Amino acid sequence: MALWSPERYFSRITDIDIERDLLAPGYTHVLLDIDNTIRARDTHAVPRDVGMWLGRARTAGVQFCLVSNNWHADAHDFAAQMELPLVAKAMKPLPPAFFAGMRKLGARRSDTVVIGDQLTTDVLGAHCAGLPAYMLQPLVKQDLKHTKVLRVLESAILGDRQPEPAVNATADAGVSGPEAIPGRPAAAVVRAQPAPAHEE
Repeated sequence: MALWSPERYFSRITDIDIERDLLAPGYTHVLLDIDNTIRARDTHAVPRDVGMWLGRARTAGVQFCLVSNNWHADAHDFAAQMELPLVAKAMKPLPPAFFAGMRKLGARRSDTVVIGDQLTTDVLGAHCAGLPAYMLQPLVKQDLKHTKVLRVLESAILGDRQPEPAVNATADAGVSGPEAIPGRPAAAVVRAQPAPAHEE
């Protein structure tokens, strides 16, 4: 397991095939980043196709725990709206938060994968914890200032590696805007109030 090389690299979470890429390899537990992974940093909303994908994954039996470096109240509000467990103040890439997320889910290394948009926090942290990582391109280009600096390092490490092409694009893929997640109450439309600056 190369510390700086994600096992898989996708354009967005909806390009991950739930059956082939999660369930078939035995990944029934996902430690999931928030900002620019499932929530756009500029609008603080979950895009419709992302919300629908999360709903389908949960229906299929995949369990999620949010793992975020965010220490503000909005992370807890977001987790409550999504009805998902949360490990905040994660201090990624340090491993303890990943272990805490696994404990919340009752997960093991063999059935857990980390999904996030940053090489220096999500991928490196996953590998330091002995977990596989699926890396995504960020939902939007807007980033915190120090994250933009890290993106330069990230680009240099990834080199000419490109995201895998989407194999089974769903009907709702690419549609933006908040959407209630199937099986979740209407309150889970998930358009959060603008969050203070923080790092994921």
